[in-house]
Amino acid sequence: MPAISELRKDIAEYLKKHGLLKKWYKAKFLFESNPHHPSLNTELLEPHQRGIYSFRLDKRYRALFLCLSENDVEIIAITKHYRK
Repeated sequence: MPAISELRKDIAEYLKKHGLLKKWYKAKFLFESNPHHPSLNTELLEPHQRGIYSFRLDKRYRALFLCLSENDVEIIAITKHYRK
């Protein structure tokens, strides 16, 4: 199962600022247990050749990540799912 690398300081601060820490830890646990858990809605983003994936923290926020290896994942951003 993949393991998520330690979050960069700016990403950890973003989660704290937006009150997402509890949701982050739940999603992290689910992802590390089963990356294809239905509630995560894990997907490869367009364009596919960039290799950026995302999983859902909630209906509003998603975690963007790169697969560094089969067992190592790095979160590169937390974003709002639907942008206006």
